[in-house]
Amino acid sequence: MSATVSTRTNLSSWIAYLRTHAAIKRQLNADLLEEHGVTLSDYEVLLRLSQAEGNAMRRIDLAESVQLTASGITRLLDGLERAGYCEKKTCDSDARVSYAKLTEAGREKLREAAVTHLAGIEELFTGRYSDDELETLGELLSRLPTTGREDDGVSCSA
Repeated sequence: MSATVSTRTNLSSWIAYLRTHAAIKRQLNADLLEEHGVTLSDYEVLLRLSQAEGNAMRRIDLAESVQLTASGITRLLDGLERAGYCEKKTCDSDARVSYAKLTEAGREKLREAAVTHLAGIEELFTGRYSDDELETLGELLSRLPTTGREDDGVSCSA
């Protein structure tokens, strides 16, 4: 096989991965918006907060965990705060530090949205493969770089 054919095949796989990832994220986002009025990013933030100690995280740590900028997490949290799904808390020992804390309404929204989200994952991804194929795929994907955070494999359910 020539280097050109091999490169074309490799790029074809890469392009298929990117297109599939984008299409699945778009559909999962659309489903959450339509059914629950939250975006996929909102869902991920609520999920991260639900799994954090005391259901609260420093806003900067939360931004890093969901791969948003400081201004991006501020905008996202502003919307979640207006909806009553989380609240801003200050640090008693350092006024420069602020936390996002999940509210009971946020926990309930996450519970409701998880049903839709997990059904979407089943329909768009896991339901298309056998258990053996999913195990192999998981093994192959584990070779790719991650953010290096322990919570990269965070569960999708509340």
